[in-house]
Amino acid sequence: MLAGATVFVTDQVDDVVVIAALLGVPIQLLNAASGGLVTFEGDPSTLLLGVLAGSYENPFTGELMTTRQAVELSGFWRRLIDKNRTIAGGLGFAFWKRAHIAPLLWGGAGDFAFLTDLQEVGTAASLAIWRTKAPADQLAEISRAAVPLIEVEDGFLRSDGLGADCVPPLSITVDALGGHFDPAQPSELELLLETEQFDATTIERARRLRRAIVEAKLGKYHRGDGAEIDRRAGSRKHILVPGQVEDDRAVKTGGCGLTSNLELLARVRAQAPDAYIVYKPHPDVLAGHRRGALVSQLCLQHADEIVADLSIVSLIDMVDEVHVNTSLAGFEALLRGKTVTTYGVPFYAGWGLTQDLGPVPDRRTARRSIDELVAATLLIYPRYLDPVTGLPCPAEIVVDRLSSGTTGNPSLIVLIRKLQGRLMRRLRSVVQ
Repeated sequence: MLAGATVFVTDQVDDVVVIAALLGVPIQLLNAASGGLVTFEGDPSTLLLGVLAGSYENPFTGELMTTRQAVELSGFWRRLIDKNRTIAGGLGFAFWKRAHIAPLLWGGAGDFAFLTDLQEVGTAASLAIWRTKAPADQLAEISRAAVPLIEVEDGFLRSDGLGADCVPPLSITVDALGGHFDPAQPSELELLLETEQFDATTIERARRLRRAIVEAKLGKYHRGDGAEIDRRAGSRKHILVPGQVEDDRAVKTGGCGLTSNLELLARVRAQAPDAYIVYKPHPDVLAGHRRGALVSQLCLQHADEIVADLSIVSLIDMVDEVHVNTSLAGFEALLRGKTVTTYGVPFYAGWGLTQDLGPVPDRRTARRSIDELVAATLLIYPRYLDPVTGLPCPAEIVVDRLSSGTTGNPSLIVLIRKLQGRLMRRLRSVVQ
């Protein structure tokens, strides 16, 4: 309203006057006694402080905030809403994760819509999509209609528990260019790493966040138990090889042809014939929900040990190196100062922090520090939801909730899903 005004006439000094003053719109105040108009010549900053004076409570911590902190938090929410205004709705989102995702995709009007019919999408609107769960016929229709897509995936600090067990995510990534795990085209994360100029404040914030994650022994799905693991073979080089879900999109696209956990182990053994190799199956595979299980006898032809019951973070702390296809464990190892070798092309490959044996795209030319990688990957790119308040929040709040274990109790569907996983594991052990 005020942006197009040549003058603003009012009978009281209120917050609308503050907005007009900040926009540089001339203000005339109506004099109640004379009925005349008086030009207001006050300082906008003085007006602003007067209107905003008071106490503000941080909704996440309950502590008092300064006026500046309150404005910054409000701006954080406003920028998120502005990014979402063109999103008509979401397609392919499982019912058990919708309540956690909707606040992160909300565009400021009404409830966020999870759609079943593409006719509900406006011609100029975009569509948020969880691609692996979207029906094939609808994906084909979307392609024909050339509807702009925004890809949504789990974030890198996801939850205290597995997505395969229907534990809803506390963070997501939202990318209009494509999946961050697919090197076939640049993602918004790749562009951040290639072009962003990170200021000193952001780098310091990233350093503190990285230290908090390491000290709390946080991984994507779990908080570590803090136990130190003894080295298995004395002075021999110890290498951790994390298994992956073999039909996962990150493997099928970022693996660049390497999709087999057994083949990955064979390549690692060829690369390091004298090393002590520890293989850690993927937690979703261990839970009995996804593909990628290896027959132990075949696995031990290349690995020295299979470890299923220890946390990935504790294993990373124990070994000298981590060798991955595209696993996020490689990123978690970088946070902890470990040497990382990549055989596929994960998002963190190609920036000078890893030894890359996969076909990293030539367009990745920037050289980044670990804290620049953290700034892009954990501070700027993902979106986070506070499990206590249900509000979008900065990364530090989710790290604090995961560290303290205040992420809520598991739902009935999580308990049922875990039971299903146990039954599937028993069935597979009988078949083997």
